[in-house]
Amino acid sequence: MQHFISKVFNKLFTADKWNIGYVHQSMESLIEKKHFNADIKWFKEDNVDYAADPFVVDVEGKTRVYYEELNFWKGRGELMVVDDFSFGNKKKVTGVTPEAIHLSYPYMIRTAQGLYCIPETSEAFEVALYKVDEQNPQKLSKEKVLLKGKAFVDSSIIFFQDKYWLFTSVPGENTHLYAYYADTLDGEYKAHQLNPIRVKKEHCRAAGKLFLIQNELYRATQNPTQKYGGSIIINKIELLNASSFSARAIFEILPDKKYSEGLHNISFTENVIVLDGKRRVISPLMPIKKLIRKIKQNT
Repeated sequence: MQHFISKVFNKLFTADKWNIGYVHQSMESLIEKKHFNADIKWFKEDNVDYAADPFVVDVEGKTRVYYEELNFWKGRGELMVVDDFSFGNKKKVTGVTPEAIHLSYPYMIRTAQGLYCIPETSEAFEVALYKVDEQNPQKLSKEKVLLKGKAFVDSSIIFFQDKYWLFTSVPGENTHLYAYYADTLDGEYKAHQLNPIRVKKEHCRAAGKLFLIQNELYRATQNPTQKYGGSIIINKIELLNASSFSARAIFEILPDKKYSEGLHNISFTENVIVLDGKRRVISPLMPIKKLIRKIKQNT
């Protein structure tokens, strides 16, 4: 009986609270040590429910973080950008179309032509490329739709072996990884011959920036085996071409003690790693907030 009461209480009055943290370390060092070399420094919490999916970039000496913000009262995720690890200067990202859809996972990639963003727009059933106005970092302009037809989530892209490789997933297909490739970032993406590539669920959905170390390709994935956003798996892709794919897990990143309920995204610049973390919070208003969010999601 006590267990039942506790379960009902948690369902009604508790919710996840996501925040963003960082550590001064390179990804090369993380791969070598398989752990962080210092304590994670967490942002002073914003008053929103979620601040998650952070992607960090360096712009003219400034450390800039793009991320998803979710407020239960609004019911849909929005994209935000901050400088210098503070929510105090946050700005809402604009230009993503269609408007009034849930936005998240603002994947960032830089080329010789500039800085680009590929936000998650699964409700639009497309993966689209946006260019960032670096003088007005909150402003995006749509360049091209790269994929369409499915509710793609957490799409990630990298230049590797003379091609751009795009990895993505579809909700409900927890063991299906989709891969595509093109000669240019805004090119015509061809489907991998093995699509959908069969993988274990902890090696499927992306958890942040793809990266190369000594020309070896690594991919972070979400580990949902215990719960959503439970931990991150760092995978090394050992074989990748138009007809073949293989990867293996090399280590797991566990939640920080201050946000012990989970983490599910990691990105980096040359000497800083940024990630998110989850804890549980209690509020007497939570049943109302959850109801409002559910209504807005269904309208």
